[in-house]
Amino acid sequence: MSPDILLLSLLVVVVVAGSALCSGIEAALLTVNPLRVHELAARSKPVPGARRLAKLRKKLGRTLSVLVIANNGFNIFGSLMLGGYSAFVFEQRNIGGIALPLFSISLTILVIIIGEILPKSLGSRLPLSVSLASAPLLHILSILMRPLVLLLEQLMPVISVENELSTDEEEIRQMARLGSQQGQIEADEAAMIAKVFQLNDLTARDLMTPRVAAPTLDGSSSLESLRSNLLQCQSHWWVVLGKEVDKVLGVASRERLLTALLQNRGHLSPTDLCEAVEFVPEMIRADRLLTGFKGDKNGVRVVVDEFGGFVGVIGAEAVLAVLAGWWRKSSK
Repeated sequence: MSPDILLLSLLVVVVVAGSALCSGIEAALLTVNPLRVHELAARSKPVPGARRLAKLRKKLGRTLSVLVIANNGFNIFGSLMLGGYSAFVFEQRNIGGIALPLFSISLTILVIIIGEILPKSLGSRLPLSVSLASAPLLHILSILMRPLVLLLEQLMPVISVENELSTDEEEIRQMARLGSQQGQIEADEAAMIAKVFQLNDLTARDLMTPRVAAPTLDGSSSLESLRSNLLQCQSHWWVVLGKEVDKVLGVASRERLLTALLQNRGHLSPTDLCEAVEFVPEMIRADRLLTGFKGDKNGVRVVVDEFGGFVGVIGAEAVLAVLAGWWRKSSK
């Protein structure tokens, strides 16, 4: 093979390979999961290339500008250079009449298939691997092309906008649903994720046991006089009331009250055995209510209205029932 043909073939390989490399990296950068990149970069021992990739994605407009410049350099300048050089080579061999059109058609097909379609398909199928592997190369290209990119940013400020990492409830719901459909996460896990967001839409008023149905005890009565009531009701906690209207003295556990009866201390009153209780407004959101139970030994709250009146009682199990899927909205 003559040196001219060999050089022409080598230039074709360089142009097509350069176009393929830029196209594959661009597709990978646009497809890679930014949350996954952030997680890999935030580790104490980050995956090689993860932190650099995270920085490149933060300035995604600048990074894509570098890729577009390089890709068009191969596709446009490279194709023009190859066209001119191939015309010179073929004229030297007196075959330019038919060889040049065939070469142009073949080069176009190669660029479309090998330089664009195939690498973009591979980049979109393996976005994380391709992005991590290409991060050092992109960093070097960004440094080399910085003067040109800075000039473009002055002309088009939108390029310099930082790509913020953000999401919302609906997007997380959709991701959980899609992950469940694809078998990436369990169906019950996806359902629980949706129920976690449901807590933000519910209040203590929706989940509480209303005052008319709440287990209450007269704080001044003796345990002996309340024996039958204590034995019949299976509630774990009782609200101890005072003489005044809406006067809540505290809560008493059924176990503690029954233990006192077994120990022949029936002369005691619920007031003697009750514990202090926290009061929560009826419009407090269920998610805030759940976090408030952390470290609480009794796990029960008395719900009050805007005037401080006793309207119901709620325990941690009522909020957890929403997450477990046991709670059903009652019709009013």
